[in-house]
Amino acid sequence: MATNEQAAISSESEIATDKKLRRKVIGLAASGAVGGFLFGFDSSVVNGAVNAIQQQFGLNAAITGLAVASALLGCALGAYLAGRIADRFGRVPVMLIGAILFLVSSIGSGIAFSAWDLTFWRLIGGLGIGIASVIAPAYISEIAPKAIRGSLASLQQLAITLGIFSALLSDAVLAGLAGEATNDLWLGLEAWRWMFIACVVPAVVYGLIALRLPESPRYLLSKGKTELARRVLASITPADRVENSIADIQAGINEDSANASKSSLKGKRFGLLPVVWVGIILSMLQQLVGINVIFYYSTTLWSSVGFDESNSLMISVFTAVTNVVVTFVAILLVDRIGRRPILLFGSVGMAISLGAMTLAFSQAQAGSNGPSLVGAWGPIALVAANLFVISFGASWGPIVWVLLGEIFPTRIRARALGVAAAAQWLTNFAVTMTFPIMSQEVSLTLAYGTYATFAVLSFFFVFFKIPETKGVALESTGALTVIRPSRSARRNARKVDA
Repeated sequence: MATNEQAAISSESEIATDKKLRRKVIGLAASGAVGGFLFGFDSSVVNGAVNAIQQQFGLNAAITGLAVASALLGCALGAYLAGRIADRFGRVPVMLIGAILFLVSSIGSGIAFSAWDLTFWRLIGGLGIGIASVIAPAYISEIAPKAIRGSLASLQQLAITLGIFSALLSDAVLAGLAGEATNDLWLGLEAWRWMFIACVVPAVVYGLIALRLPESPRYLLSKGKTELARRVLASITPADRVENSIADIQAGINEDSANASKSSLKGKRFGLLPVVWVGIILSMLQQLVGINVIFYYSTTLWSSVGFDESNSLMISVFTAVTNVVVTFVAILLVDRIGRRPILLFGSVGMAISLGAMTLAFSQAQAGSNGPSLVGAWGPIALVAANLFVISFGASWGPIVWVLLGEIFPTRIRARALGVAAAAQWLTNFAVTMTFPIMSQEVSLTLAYGTYATFAVLSFFFVFFKIPETKGVALESTGALTVIRPSRSARRNARKVDA
């Protein structure tokens, strides 16, 4: 009887310990994902300032697009360099570099005296955001247990959506206090300048959080710091699994060392390995559906179809809230139903909603202030835009970041992720740069029709090329074939992990 009671007490103690460790892992993952908040905040804070910048500096559509999208070029470079820097100096030091760059950019953008120096400061901030965008999913995937890795990796996108919401809400509040974004607010500076200066707050918070994060155990073991790695693993892994975790990670590192000659990203298919191309195309499709047009230009867009500035900003805030809410849906489902089904569902939803927006803007009437949607077409476009955000936010937004942290073999993960993220930022730049020209000088119908086409293509790409990584250990995900694996292959991979 006593033995049974002792066993029950021991079991309850183990359960309590596991719950405590899981909370610790979730906390670390959430902290690492704050880099995503910077990305979301910086990329959308310009939304409320676009019209004011264009008016103050007398910019045409092309230069306006450059000023808005300039940060994305810095993001591409930062993302490309992040993996190499992180492999040399560690994940946490790179987070600190990103926070410092973002802080400097926020202040510089707020006191910019021309479109050109604003572009420079946005480029500097982009470097920091690009670094953070790569390090967050890499860090999370390296500390997360496989059973909840998908959910924890989705925190990156949740942080991005919260950053977008916070930026748009901040823009609306500051513009409301000043009356308009072009009006002076405090210290003789216009409201649009304070929108950029507000970015100082998340930059400082991110830096302080990074100072308290433990280094990735995979990085520590790769540098021969076994005792430090053991301490980190002991804080996030049950005691009886620590040595097994170290052995598994070390085996992967040893295998990478033995295959050092194969650690290059170069391959026979257009110069890169097939799996790298899969990551690049996946990243590009996430942007080619035009999601960031909604978050960069929505205030301008809704103003052009009849809403005043305050209403346009509030519509943008509502859209951002919707984006946050549906991201929770992805977090809840990603480790239950898998990555592929969610992406396929999202592609269908995006194609339908973008098709509706294309149809609505094909009925727009030309006016002195741009296109005007009359009758029911305005509400149809508004509903379709939010359905698009729902479809994207519950699927392609978070799941792409999950997959980018999983599909690459261990030996090339950091660098391949950096290349894929750089491709994502360059595509984001191209879409952001061309939208003002397409919308103001060509056709909104063509713009949204193009995005709808890419949404359709994204469905077929996922169906034929993306493997399912649900429930597969991180050390094994890179071994999955990048061309849709057979069911028996997936079952065998899971048996090996078990």
